[in-house]
Amino acid sequence: MSSPSKRREMDVMKLMMSDYNVETINDGLNEFNVEFHGPKESVYEGGIWKIRVELPDAYPYKSPSIGFVNKIYHPNVDELLFIDYSSGSVCLDVINQSWSPMFDLLNIFEVFLPQLLLYPNPSDPLNGDAASLMMKNREQYDEKVKEYRDKYAKKGNIMNSTAEELSDEEEASDEESGSSDDDFAGHVDP
Repeated sequence: MSSPSKRREMDVMKLMMSDYNVETINDGLNEFNVEFHGPKESVYEGGIWKIRVELPDAYPYKSPSIGFVNKIYHPNVDELLFIDYSSGSVCLDVINQSWSPMFDLLNIFEVFLPQLLLYPNPSDPLNGDAASLMMKNREQYDEKVKEYRDKYAKKGNIMNSTAEELSDEEEASDEESGSSDDDFAGHVDP
């Protein structure tokens, strides 16, 4: 490959030509959302998550940043909402530490994310509540996963649930501080 920018273009186009729904942000190829379906025969099956992808200038030599936009209950996914409104980061070694330019964006959606959902690692949690519940009572954990899937990851409510959460948080922030929408400068801790 002659340059990182050509590789970026090729990988994004390859993802767009696949079965994934890709929505670019700001008409560029550095930031986009990808519609990701929960793996078949798992408690995540039937759920649809919007995954925010940000490609650094040095991609593919530097790993992309990925995060779930709508909520998911999983030990290795941070549930907190940030100011850019994507759910926290994903704790996945192959993206965070072991990334290689041999990987491409399709690997993330066809291999890495399905493996993360199918085989959670509660000993390295970003969501301590999910990790604790998974280790103590797998049946209750599975029910909580399904509850989140049904509430936040159905086709018709992906954007609605995110917008409702943001609206609720802004209202709570306004009521607590007596501020208006114009004063909103940070995020509300959940």
